[in-house]
Amino acid sequence: MITAAEPVLGGAEPVSGGSGPVPDRPVASVDPPPAAVTEAVARALAEDLLPLGDLTASLVPAGTRRAVQIVSRAHGVLAGRACAAETFRQVDPALEVVWHAEDGSPVAPGTVVASVEGPLRSILSAERTALNFLCHLSGVATLTHRYVDAVTEANPATRVLDTRKTMPGLRALQKAAVRAGGGTNHRGSLSDAVLVKDNHLGGVTITDAVARARALWPGRMVEVECDRLDQVEEAVAAGATVVMLDNMPLDVIAQSVRLVRAAGRATLVEVSGGVDLDAAPLLAAAGADLISVGRLTHSAPVLDLGLDLAAPEGADAVPAASGPA
Repeated sequence: MITAAEPVLGGAEPVSGGSGPVPDRPVASVDPPPAAVTEAVARALAEDLLPLGDLTASLVPAGTRRAVQIVSRAHGVLAGRACAAETFRQVDPALEVVWHAEDGSPVAPGTVVASVEGPLRSILSAERTALNFLCHLSGVATLTHRYVDAVTEANPATRVLDTRKTMPGLRALQKAAVRAGGGTNHRGSLSDAVLVKDNHLGGVTITDAVARARALWPGRMVEVECDRLDQVEEAVAAGATVVMLDNMPLDVIAQSVRLVRAAGRATLVEVSGGVDLDAAPLLAAAGADLISVGRLTHSAPVLDLGLDLAAPEGADAVPAASGPA
């Protein structure tokens, strides 16, 4: 069952939907799995540093130490701290990183996110990889937060979900960023839950699919994608946990919600299919329990964060902002 502390919609049956009171929802953990962080950072550094290392940084005299700050250039929500910290650690454990904001924290232009001090060569070699993770994952969190705000204003009971439309190899990191933005994770992999889509229905009926899923994996979430009212009716009668209304017109979505509620079952209504920020609150107001948005992970714009080199002690030099490379 999804409880207030459980961020994932997948492996177990969720709570019933409808217009009842909304339970308090403590903030879910926004930390990605450590193993996923270590692996992703190692791949990224190998991509950036092999085969000969950072040629340009080697021009800096060995032993030169400096302090830098990672600073936000825009309004948004921070995510990706674990990846940035791991980047600095893997490049040089001697680098000292102090964080001034948590994942899930709002940031504004000028917000100092972190301070880093240590060998300048190492800072320069780690800079782009650390910022790539921070900018991308903060962009995911920021876009998610915008959706959550828009949806909550229309219907506080509606949750915003991500999808499996993630960048290969980065799913665990992107889903953690969605949580940082206040969203809820849908299934993380094909083994987490049953989701019967239109192509599956080319070989099995809705009723048979739900019955077989219940027999094989009792207690697992069983979701059925529907694009017609008769499919919604069949899925609810079969005992589906969730009906996914895919690319339906708003009036048909409202009809489907009424049909599901009238059945008196605990079935949840999810809406999907190109949901933008204008449509999301309308879908929430129509009674959707869940709204899944692929663009949270596949199309989120980066949040502009930069690394500023502090002037040496006693100097009047102006800090230099990091460039695009």
